[in-house]
Amino acid sequence: MDRCKESLEPDRRSSRRYSVKTALRIRAWNKDVAEHRAQSINVSFRGIYFVTKTALCEGEIVEVFLKMPEEVTGEPATEWRCTGHVVRVEPPVLPARKLGIGVQFYCYDVSRPEQPLLSPGPGPSRRAILQAEQLATKSADANAE
Repeated sequence: MDRCKESLEPDRRSSRRYSVKTALRIRAWNKDVAEHRAQSINVSFRGIYFVTKTALCEGEIVEVFLKMPEEVTGEPATEWRCTGHVVRVEPPVLPARKLGIGVQFYCYDVSRPEQPLLSPGPGPSRRAILQAEQLATKSADANAE
């Protein structure tokens, strides 16, 4: 009966979780411990759940580095640096003896491939068009005075 009740309760999460296993690097703030490796179990735009052998405490601020999969963002995988705090620590599970860690993100930085300024193919480049527009604006302003 309890299982049935649990399955009927609404999910309180504010963003969709994706069951994605991907390699992570974790760095805890204000600790002399170097970053360590972990593996995600699920991920969303607002947080992540992963397993690790390194102990973390609830409330601890961490940085999580990962390649966010295309199935989550809808774009090719990119490197993300997410900053957040540990909201859940679950005891180790046998046989791997790894802790389950839940992190809620405050913010994240996304590394995107740089876009070329020059347009491919014949015709003026984007840079040339922008420079021409700036010159036209300056000329119009000078004539108005």
